[in-house]
Amino acid sequence: MKILRTRAASVSRQGLCTALLVASLTAAVGVSPPHNTAGADDSSPRPSDPQGKPHGVPNLALPDLAPKNPGNAGKPGGDAPDGNTGIPKTALAAYQNAARLAATQLPGCHIPWELIAGIGRVESVHAGGYGLRSDGSTEKPIRGPRLTGGQFAEIRDTDKGRWDGDTEYDRAVGPTQFIPSTWEMSGADGNGDGIKDPNNIFDAALGTAHYLCANNRDLNSSADLDKAVLSYNQSREYVTAVLAWMRTYQSGNVGTVPDNIPTTPHDPSGDTPGKRPTTPSSGATPGGGSTTTPPSNKPSPGKQTPSPQKPTPQKPTPKPDPQKPDPQKPTPKPEPKPDPTKPIPSPVSRLERMSAAKWETNTGEVFEERAKVRALDKAGKPVADTRVVFEIKGEGTEASFLGGSKKVTATTLKDGIATAPTILAGDSVGEFTLHVTVEGKDGVTPVDFNATVKPAPAPHADKIERVGNECAVAQPNSPFDCKVVIQASKDGKAVAGIGMTATVASANGKKAVETGPYFKDENGKPVRKFNLGKTDGNGQIELPEFFADGRTGAFTLRIVTADDQVLLVHLNVEAKKPTQQPSTTPSSTPKS
Repeated sequence: MKILRTRAASVSRQGLCTALLVASLTAAVGVSPPHNTAGADDSSPRPSDPQGKPHGVPNLALPDLAPKNPGNAGKPGGDAPDGNTGIPKTALAAYQNAARLAATQLPGCHIPWELIAGIGRVESVHAGGYGLRSDGSTEKPIRGPRLTGGQFAEIRDTDKGRWDGDTEYDRAVGPTQFIPSTWEMSGADGNGDGIKDPNNIFDAALGTAHYLCANNRDLNSSADLDKAVLSYNQSREYVTAVLAWMRTYQSGNVGTVPDNIPTTPHDPSGDTPGKRPTTPSSGATPGGGSTTTPPSNKPSPGKQTPSPQKPTPQKPTPKPDPQKPDPQKPTPKPEPKPDPTKPIPSPVSRLERMSAAKWETNTGEVFEERAKVRALDKAGKPVADTRVVFEIKGEGTEASFLGGSKKVTATTLKDGIATAPTILAGDSVGEFTLHVTVEGKDGVTPVDFNATVKPAPAPHADKIERVGNECAVAQPNSPFDCKVVIQASKDGKAVAGIGMTATVASANGKKAVETGPYFKDENGKPVRKFNLGKTDGNGQIELPEFFADGRTGAFTLRIVTADDQVLLVHLNVEAKKPTQQPSTTPSSTPKS
């Protein structure tokens, strides 16, 4: 009872602080105070989308309530170096990669990586303690409770045990705790290996982005943000916790910690170690202790107690039987015998290249090719469940796998094939080698792929035009009070990176002039030929402020691109017309 009272008091304090935080988050993100969420618009779970139903035990500790254990960073149960807000390196890369891909795939959603990280923090504490690897996989599976009803939802098996290992009931799986049927709808390939795996944090993070952005939500809207998080878990405490962590990460109060930092993993199944029911072993009673009756000092019926005056004759000490084990010496454990029902896996003998050996692409792009190798035994048969290491080697190269890593590990499938994630070329021109080895098998000959990164071709525009048509007029010795924006396009699509120059010319644009309108250089001196830079992501350049000197008349700005596209912007410098002054001559007054 004392333990229950202590836990109840702790929960009460947590609930009080949670309620206080709700008020602050209401102003920040439009989250209303706790209420019954039944029938909450499109965030309510549907039969085909049970993610919002109770499917596990989230970690609802808030940033300001997270256990602090100063001086124990890096030790089991200790805090991260920055006060429990640290994110493992690979998890952070996965969240940021998911937001970057979502910006392209779902541009109207505007999902920040910090929101995905908030989900990851509450669902599994970023997979901490589960052996997170650089390729996004974990050494130990992260699984919620069997969804058999009662405290949690009842969801019969939907994936034939593929993801959760259970062919009777579903279980939420992976770093962001997807229910298998929800993953079937929202699953995504975040690391470019051709597999959508909810147990891989790169895939899980992008799948989370897809799920939160469903129903054309725009997460810049506080109402849509609220609906999105509620759709993941129909709990106001859950919304509060996720948004609190999101705001914490957005404030910059976050650091990177190693993937393998020792920590006690959060168990979403609720099976707290030490509280699981145990089956009594042979010879034990349910209450503990042994079923063997202890020796009694009472005499046995029918037997006479020896007289205390008569000494009991001593039995001779028996000689040790060489056929029986000596009880003073520990019995050596027998060597485990191989299970005849299980085949012994064949060792990997060699790697076979399954994709092109040479690749090339341009700076700033991704390689279309992905490295594939097959692990084979001596008989030439495929070997499954073999860990294959892919490592980018080469001086000066900026190439990396998605997430920024230079080295990842993948596991061969049933066909013996392992596929590397997509590689980003980076901004440096050059060559590099993708070196492939078998983990723990130094005797297997490595396989290399050779890649070349070429300079990206210069962008080309077939048309430049002015956006809008504001009158470009000024008075002598005054600035032009108008904005000039130039748009570059090719086949009707905006083109970024188009360089342009502007030259002040005569009215017909054919001859440069030495007087008239001008720009200012970095020293504030007048110049009549100016480098405008390059178009932005929307294919546009906005001209800097320009001025008129004392000369009046018609002029042009001659805008020219690197591939000789020309646009003339007409300018006029007009002297201000004098206003008519009222007559100051006194009117004649008739004499009296």
